[in-house]
Amino acid sequence: MQYIVLIYLSEHWEKLSNDEKNKVHEDCGAWHEELVKSGHTRGATGLQPAATARTVRVKNGKPTITDGPFAETKEVLGGFEIIECADIEKATTIANRFPGLQVGAVVEVRPIVTSGSCREE
Repeated sequence: MQYIVLIYLSEHWEKLSNDEKNKVHEDCGAWHEELVKSGHTRGATGLQPAATARTVRVKNGKPTITDGPFAETKEVLGGFEIIECADIEKATTIANRFPGLQVGAVVEVRPIVTSGSCREE
């Protein structure tokens, strides 16, 4: 089964020095390489800062576009990793090793909808 590991950055991330951020990036790269070697990864990417995003929603029947993420939160989506493993317990074990957790990142593990599995019963 495939799972997405959503990586959220907290405001603590912005307070780190460039050297500290670079060390975390290096550690995260090593974590990703472990997933490549073990055959668990199906793709990953980081995202540009939330300030570069736009949010689209319908308000009074008309599309409205605003700058930045929709949610008003102190955590923003920073990237994701798609992994494949037997179950959510294994996916969570993999996510628990994400190095960014040590500097305030939060990860969410969620099963991915597979083709045809989107129906509600």
